[in-house]
Amino acid sequence: MNPALGRRGFALGAAALAAALPMGIPGLRSGAARAQALSPGPYTLPPLPYAFTANESHIDAQTMELHHDKHHAAYVNNLNAALKDHGQLAALPLQQLLARIDSAPESIRTALRNNGGGHANHSMFWEIMGGKGGAPSGELGAAIERDFGGFDKFKSEFNRRGGARFGSGWVFVTVARDGKLGLTDMPNQDSPLMSGQMVLMGNDVWEHAYYLKYQNRRPEYLQAWWNVVDWDKVAQRHAAAKSGSLTI
Repeated sequence: MNPALGRRGFALGAAALAAALPMGIPGLRSGAARAQALSPGPYTLPPLPYAFTANESHIDAQTMELHHDKHHAAYVNNLNAALKDHGQLAALPLQQLLARIDSAPESIRTALRNNGGGHANHSMFWEIMGGKGGAPSGELGAAIERDFGGFDKFKSEFNRRGGARFGSGWVFVTVARDGKLGLTDMPNQDSPLMSGQMVLMGNDVWEHAYYLKYQNRRPEYLQAWWNVVDWDKVAQRHAAAKSGSLTI
């Protein structure tokens, strides 16, 4: 497909959804409870831990609603569908399922990678937002200083990786078993969990995460996103990683 036509179609579709939201689309504004009801299986859509408007004016409410109630819900639905005839895999915690992705049956491996990764990535994503930005302190702030040479250098490299990621994907902060922090960017819904790493935090650079507000201005979105990071939540994840209890 012509990339220009694909992008134009995305923009037109997003604009139509945005225009329709205030009037209401059946099923679109019904929230996580309805999405869970549509998703029989072991994995469920976690409720958004704050209002859709919590990240205004940096991430608009319409994007938050579509992103959580439609995109994330679809990953959960598709993951459950892929696992319906694979009871042993379906019984695994999500992080264990992803760690074993390469040994999953080939017939469902891509579906598990895309949808299991999407479920894990977005569950982490909602958890670390809803805050007021600023800068981390305490042990987390010290770890960033130690491993990246300062918070400003850390943000700059994070944003560079997010901006350079071609097409769709994520940029992540990882935690190694020895506690060292690292940065990586990955395509599509791939996750560091698939290679046994822990994920401290990450940002979604798929167009659906920002296109309604920022259109093709991904660097602007990346810079604005820091204003909604909840550093208390990230610090909790850092403490969990140090103790070995961090999951997704």
